[in-house]
Amino acid sequence: MNEAVFPIADVQGVLDTRHIAINRAGIRAIRHPIKITDRDGSIQSAVATFDMHVTLPHQFKGVHMSRFVEILNNDDRVISVKSFESMVNDVVERLQAESGGIEMTFPYFIGKTAPVSGINSLLDYEVTFTGEMQKGIYQFVLKVVVPVTSLCPCSKQVSAYGAHNQRSHLSISVWTNSYIWIEELVGVAEDQASSQLYGLLKRSDEKYVTEKAYDNPKFVEDVVRDVAAVLNRDERVNAYVVESENFESIHNHSAYALVERNKLTDL
Repeated sequence: MNEAVFPIADVQGVLDTRHIAINRAGIRAIRHPIKITDRDGSIQSAVATFDMHVTLPHQFKGVHMSRFVEILNNDDRVISVKSFESMVNDVVERLQAESGGIEMTFPYFIGKTAPVSGINSLLDYEVTFTGEMQKGIYQFVLKVVVPVTSLCPCSKQVSAYGAHNQRSHLSISVWTNSYIWIEELVGVAEDQASSQLYGLLKRSDEKYVTEKAYDNPKFVEDVVRDVAAVLNRDERVNAYVVESENFESIHNHSAYALVERNKLTDL
């Protein structure tokens, strides 16, 4: 004899009487495989960490959290700067929300050619896509964390020979009105450093990058100002935050600087 089947209560959907809306409700730090397309149309596979959220009106008790995971598991699209908006739209529509967003952080590999030997290698960068849909208006933020080399101008000036240098993390976040590729933003960072990094170098390359950094000394303040100057001239960028952290080789602390600007308000 078959047992009776009773409907399961939708607890999240019941009425809440506290009259307090929630700005963000969702899931954080869920990892999932993705496919990313680069500027040349090639596809990379990676594992990304996602934060996903929607707004919750005051009358509803909770969000159906499983729907976020369903979106990831049912999504076989190839993600790019251009296609990320459709993924954010899916979250808002699937959760029947007025507003919502996704933050996706993943490793991104770019092929590098050594400056003298010409040997090829890959270098990884940390990239974050943040997409927000607010009442039908989409906003996208692209962030890259770029490892570079910086060489201290003061050390070079006061030392009889040599100068101390350090590996630095140069972070750039841009709010855009048009598409900017990951490779473009990485290039902005590397061009303004004392020297860029490479995954593989021969001795002739090591000599080149060491001497290049020595001929191009920069304080942490110099780096963020030089990057900001480039972004100021880029009409695709509405706002930005530029940060540089130098992991000092002669101190047990980091040197740090930040520049931020909103071009739409700083007129």
